[in-house]
This record gives sequence, C-alpha cells and structure tokens, in this order.
Amino acid sequence: MRADVPRRKGRARALPAPLLSVALLLLWLMLNQSLALGTVLLGAAVAVAVPWLAAPLRPAHVAVQVWRPVVALRLLRRVLWDVLTSSLEVARGVLRRAPPNPVMVQVPLELSAPKGLAILAIIMCLTPDTLWAELSADGRLLKIHVFDLTIDEASYVAEIKARYEQPLLELFPP
Repeated sequence: MRADVPRRKGRARALPAPLLSVALLLLWLMLNQSLALGTVLLGAAVAVAVPWLAAPLRPAHVAVQVWRPVVALRLLRRVLWDVLTSSLEVARGVLRRAPPNPVMVQVPLELSAPKGLAILAIIMCLTPDTLWAELSADGRLLKIHVFDLTIDEASYVAEIKARYEQPLLELFPP
C-alpha cells in the first residue's frame, strides 16, 4: 500500500481537482451540444488545464472546529429565519410599491477572527435586505447597505451585534 501513496500524490498534482475536471467537461459538452471528437478533445483539454492552472489560487485546506455546536446551530436557525422573514419583507415592500429607505449603516465590530468575519459576510449577503459593503482597514468597522431601514440606526446596529456578532464571538473568540 505504501507504494500507492507517491502515485496518488503524483496523480493529484497532474489532476488537482478531478471532480471539477469532470464537471467542466460535462458542462463543455452540454454547452456545445455536440459529441464530435474535436469537441470532446478540446473539452477534455480545458477540463484538465483550468484546474491545473488555478491550483495555486486555491486556499490551503482549512479545518473549522466547532467547539460550541449548540451556539452554531442556534446561529444557523436564526440566520435561516432571518433570511425567510427578510425575503417576505422585501417582497412586501416591492409589491406595495412604497419607496424603500436605503441606508449605509456602520457597525463597530469586536469580531476579528478571519473565519468569523467570513461567516458574517456570508450572513449579511444572504439576508435579502442587507449587503456587506466594506470592512475598514483595521477590521473594526463594518459598513453594510440596508435596503429598507425601518428602525433607527442605533437599534439596528445593536440588533446586528446581538443576533450575529455575539454568537460568532462565542464560536471564534479573539
């Protein structure tokens, strides 16, 4: 079995993402709607070349250890609920044709862990009425775009910090 290990590593370097290569080839063939030999060969070349050329851009494997699964599940439940209710609020606002009150809100952050900030960015972008706009250079001030702010900014900032930042601080302490 030890003799197989170097071979696998060599194969992994020659084809860094085999599933991606297969998906690219299938996508190529579907977009071209042809199984002609030239199309298949060119698609195979692209399917091998793209992952190989992009391999240096892929991040190193990052393992996320969740030490507080209850907090993570509570945050996930909250985010799913907020996405659902926010979607309904945005739809209601669009259907009633009332002009929204778009605002850029600045949220001071205590969260500094890169993984926590990445998850916060995902949450902000998944929720239909918010969009992560900018993080200050020192990582302490987040600017988000709110589609329709119906409460005062201070209350909204407190809500963001309580609903998302606090659980993320528990999951990713500074």
